[in-house]
Amino acid sequence: MTTVSASRGLSPKQRKTVAGGAIGTLIEYYDYYLYGLAAAAVFPAVFFSSNDPLIAQLASFATFAVGFFLRPLGGIIWGIVGDRVGRKVVLMSTVVGMGLATTAIGLIPSDQTIGIAAPLLLLFFRMLQGFFVGGEMGGAATMVVEAAPTGKRGLYGAFLITGAGIANVASGGLMALLGLTPESWFLQWGWRIPFVFSIVLAIAAVILRRHLEDSDEFIETQALQIAAAGKKANPLVEAFRHPKNAIMGILIGLPQSIAGYVVLTFGLAYMLSDENIPVWVGFAGTMMVGLLQIVVAPLWGAISDRIGRRTVYIIGCLGFAAMVYPTFALFDTGNMWLIWLGQILGFVVFGVAMQATLSTMLVEMFDPEARTTGVNIGYQMSNTLGGGLAPLICTALVAAAGGAFWPVVIYAAVIAVIGVIATLMASIRPDVEGAGRLHELAATATLKTVR
Repeated sequence: MTTVSASRGLSPKQRKTVAGGAIGTLIEYYDYYLYGLAAAAVFPAVFFSSNDPLIAQLASFATFAVGFFLRPLGGIIWGIVGDRVGRKVVLMSTVVGMGLATTAIGLIPSDQTIGIAAPLLLLFFRMLQGFFVGGEMGGAATMVVEAAPTGKRGLYGAFLITGAGIANVASGGLMALLGLTPESWFLQWGWRIPFVFSIVLAIAAVILRRHLEDSDEFIETQALQIAAAGKKANPLVEAFRHPKNAIMGILIGLPQSIAGYVVLTFGLAYMLSDENIPVWVGFAGTMMVGLLQIVVAPLWGAISDRIGRRTVYIIGCLGFAAMVYPTFALFDTGNMWLIWLGQILGFVVFGVAMQATLSTMLVEMFDPEARTTGVNIGYQMSNTLGGGLAPLICTALVAAAGGAFWPVVIYAAVIAVIGVIATLMASIRPDVEGAGRLHELAATATLKTVR
């Protein structure tokens, strides 16, 4: 098996792999952040206009949540394809599917034009979006981390979250710019432009990913599987060879999954309950968060290579929980600069620490023949149970508390504690190359040959 030392850096093949993985993450987060922003500020008026404002907001966030319910199914199906056929097949298929689904959302007429068909179409394309997104992170994370030099896998895995930062800049920036236009035009046409733009990103991703190659480790593992057992292993069965890690992967991801959706998605709806705050303020803050995320994510990834993924992730969990109260207190001031400070404090410092570490940590928890499936199970299930429901849960909690945000603080703290406990319990193997598993397969294949 070919190993690249940290000192030699990346080969041209590895650079293409990292870039191809990062652009897919960019599109994944662009589509999901964009939908979250629109669900908070646009969809209640466009697709649920006949309802009471609170009901419309809850209905809008419900469609946001439904998209997450298809992610585990997509994660399992695309994970199996990735572990049996190859990561490239998955990465090409999911990016096209995501781009088409997001573009279609931008073309749906309002409920005042086609009635109940409008929210139903929104729901359908949101579910398709979730299905394709379900396979993206597992394939991208596995490919990038396997390709990275030993000793720098945290750094290169974090480049996926740099792609997410660019997505924040693109989605938040476009929505902020269009939010400066007259409200009637923005609600009728303006919000649609960033959604339709997704197809341009998808085409760019296909061009960039067309030359991707599976890692030497993946190819060697598949060859040894066939030599040892006469067939490829079942990735879903292999992912649960270590059932504790499969379960811990889900629990570990919960705080990471809610951070952005509590602060940036629900936070936008929360601040806009003050009618004196223009919608573009929240969008602009999201763009600033993305700009900082581009730089902060690799820093946390590099730190995780020095002090360990587990340590960085726990710092992120506890820091995020501690920042929720001051974040929403800053939102309550109604001051534009303090709102932006709240968005940065609430997400960039500690939320990004979790995001930058999680994908590499999940890859290091599973053997090569089940990595894509294992990462997808942990990442997508945690996002469904955590991030997908977070805006809906927070909206209901604040409504039940008469507009006070203290229940959100408790909710975030509970999720963070769960993440810390799961991180401490998980079996994480730093810079794992699956060597132990490869040696096991090689020994089995040799024994079979001798016999």
